[in-house]
Amino acid sequence: MKPAAPSTAHIAFASFIGTAIEFYDFYIYAMAAALVIGQVFFPQSDPTAQALNAFLTFGLAFIARPLGAILFGHFGDRIGRKATLAASLLVMGVSTLLIGLLPGYDSWGVWAPIALCVLRFGQGLGLGGEWGGAALLATEHAPADKRGWFGMFPQLGPSVGFLLATLSFLALASLLSAAEFKQWGWRLPFLASALLVMVGLYVRFQLTETPAFAAALASKQTHRAPLWPLLQQHWRRILLGALAMGVCYNLFYTATVFCLSYGTSSLQIPRTDFLWMLTVAVLCMALVTPLSAGLSDRFGRRPVLMLSCAAAVLLGFALEPLMTSGSPALVLLFLSLALLLMGATFAPMGAYLPEQFPVAVRYSGAGLAYNLGGILGASIAPFVSQLLANYGGLALVGAYMSVMAAISGLAVYAMQETAAAPGG
Repeated sequence: MKPAAPSTAHIAFASFIGTAIEFYDFYIYAMAAALVIGQVFFPQSDPTAQALNAFLTFGLAFIARPLGAILFGHFGDRIGRKATLAASLLVMGVSTLLIGLLPGYDSWGVWAPIALCVLRFGQGLGLGGEWGGAALLATEHAPADKRGWFGMFPQLGPSVGFLLATLSFLALASLLSAAEFKQWGWRLPFLASALLVMVGLYVRFQLTETPAFAAALASKQTHRAPLWPLLQQHWRRILLGALAMGVCYNLFYTATVFCLSYGTSSLQIPRTDFLWMLTVAVLCMALVTPLSAGLSDRFGRRPVLMLSCAAAVLLGFALEPLMTSGSPALVLLFLSLALLLMGATFAPMGAYLPEQFPVAVRYSGAGLAYNLGGILGASIAPFVSQLLANYGGLALVGAYMSVMAAISGLAVYAMQETAAAPGG
């Protein structure tokens, strides 16, 4: 008997829950990198050197993510979205669990950071295969004039994943001493991810294949090696999509990783206070995500994205005066504006990137553009921001943010509009 088609609510939840879980896994590492990874996995040295080493391991996953997009995209464009999505979630979950169990430098010596890098690479592979499939799961079931709205559900996943990650570390910071947190407390969110992955896998296995891919498979319009026609025919769309994604990544990881590290160390803001600020700020990102997605269906993807990029350029000039003001309210204002604009630029991408590519190479194309954008906008963002802050202060970090936003705005301007009836 042919399985019943999943309901719209099931599709929306399945596209949301996987990205929420995978980004939770990814963000708990980002927070651990800002707070404790350097101390646990690298030899005792200058705190700045430990922080830079931790940020390098953080960036390693972004190198792996395009490889994950190619690997999982190959199977997603050959055999289907459903099985590939489940596999990417499993890879991410196993890597995260093992990081939580990994002994530190004091026990394993140099093998500890080596093993950490391998597992961080595994996290990147898994996440590299997740987003493209989740976006296609949502948009390939959607009516043409509602793809922005449907594509919003996987875009909500990062907000919720980050919120869960922040609340986890906030609870630990409130309940444990600094010594307990460093010794074992930071591992608990990594171990808890195993339960979330089991929930995600159950939901994913209840799905059927998307109609668009099922039709392509039935008519034998798929490719044996999707990467080659993708690179030959659509390399410009991959490049522009990656550049367009840069602003999203840079805004997010500047606010949540660099500012968390800088705020708690250089500005001496208590860790719990800063985590509360991020908890409030990420709600701004979650609230603006459906609004921005809906506007992109109404007025088009490009106008919404270009206006948001322009606002992000201006925000870069405000980074230094707001962060160094000495006022918690102004620090919170910067974090909230940064994550609000991240949501505004991120939400339309759930539909916009898949719409750039034909069905037969869509998983590979959208995933590769998305994850190459991570290399450009996020992988080195905390590291570069730390170097710029050391060299010339936060004004240079703000300039870096503005330049990234301007590059993304120009890329969006060069891309074609894909909304079904903008302005209608």
